[in-house]
Amino acid sequence: MQNTASGETMTFVPAGTSTLAPWTLWITPETAGWSYAGLRLLTLSDESVLFCTGDEEMLVLPLSGSCQVECDGVRLALAGRVSVFHAVSDFAYLPVGATVRITGAGRFAFPTARASRSFPVRYGPAREVPVEARGTGRINGFCAPDAFECDRLVAVEVLTPAGDRSPRPPYEHGMLPGAVREQIYYFEGGPGYQRLHDAEEAMTEVSSGDVVLVPHGCHSPSEAAPGYDLYHLNVLAGPAR
Repeated sequence: MQNTASGETMTFVPAGTSTLAPWTLWITPETAGWSYAGLRLLTLSDESVLFCTGDEEMLVLPLSGSCQVECDGVRLALAGRVSVFHAVSDFAYLPVGATVRITGAGRFAFPTARASRSFPVRYGPAREVPVEARGTGRINGFCAPDAFECDRLVAVEVLTPAGDRSPRPPYEHGMLPGAVREQIYYFEGGPGYQRLHDAEEAMTEVSSGDVVLVPHGCHSPSEAAPGYDLYHLNVLAGPAR
C-alpha cells in the first residue's frame, strides 16, 4: 500500500497488490489499519468458493456476471449484470458467523464491516435500489442507511461520466460523534482522479482495480478523465449503528 499524503489522510492501493487466494482483492480492518470497514473481490469461472464471514457482516454484489449464494440453509440466485456501467445489480446480505458458498461466473465484490448484531440472510432486488442523479452522473444507493438495514455497513455505487466529477461539493462523513469515518473506494473504468480535503489536500490518479482508503477527512470529487467513464464502489463503516 502506498500512502499519498502526510498524516495518512489517504492511502492508495494499486490494482493487484492486496490479494489473498482465492480473493483478488483482500482488504480487512487489520490490513487497512483501522477497526471496521473491509472489501473483498472474487473472480469465478463456473466454480465455487466456500468461506466463513466470521465477525463481519457482508454483501455479495455482482460487478459482472451472476452467481448462486448458499448461506445458513438459504439459497439465493443473483442475476447480476454485464458490467457496472450497464445496469444496477441485485445483491445479497450475509450475517456474521455464517458459512457461505458462492457458485457462478463473473466478478463479485464483498463489502464488509465488523459487526455485533446479526441480521438474517436477505436478498436485495435491483428494482428496489434507489438511484439518485448527481449532476450528469448517478448514485446507486443499494445499501445506503435509509435503503437497507445493516449493523454498521454502508455501501453505494457512484458513476461519473467522462470529463465530469461526482460528488460535489466536498463533504465530511464523520462530522457527528460516532458517525461513519472509515471509507473505501474501489474503482473501475478511468483513468480518473480521487481528491481528499483534510489538513492539506491530497490527490491520486486511479483506474480499474485501484483502491483508495480514507480513514478521516473531507471526501472530495472523483474526477473522470475526458473520454473515460469512472465507477467507484464506496464502502463505509464506523462505530455507530
